[in-house]
Amino acid sequence: MEIVLAFVVGGLYAAAIYLLLRRSLIKLLIGLVLLSHAANLLIFTAAGLTRAQPPIVGDKAAPLATVVADPLPQALILTAIVISFGVTAFALVLAYRAHKIVGVDDLDRLTSTDT
Repeated sequence: MEIVLAFVVGGLYAAAIYLLLRRSLIKLLIGLVLLSHAANLLIFTAAGLTRAQPPIVGDKAAPLATVVADPLPQALILTAIVISFGVTAFALVLAYRAHKIVGVDDLDRLTSTDT
């Protein structure tokens, strides 16, 4: 399963970099979203895919003898999702305002305006 996810992460990174290098502002935003999803899947895959019991230990329990799921990568991914949502929302509003003021979607034409 890790091999499949490695190819998916590589494909997402490739698509994100391709879209980030395009001249359209909308394609840049979609590339940013794909880049954040690829990073989340990379953290998830690097943590290891184990189907095990949750890491809950009672008061009088013995040490864990079985493999348990690690909660740290899940917390990191949750934090990354929240941060990427905020960055995406900010970039979307910034792109909307730039398009409303300038009226173009091309990044090369955005740099030559003096508004």
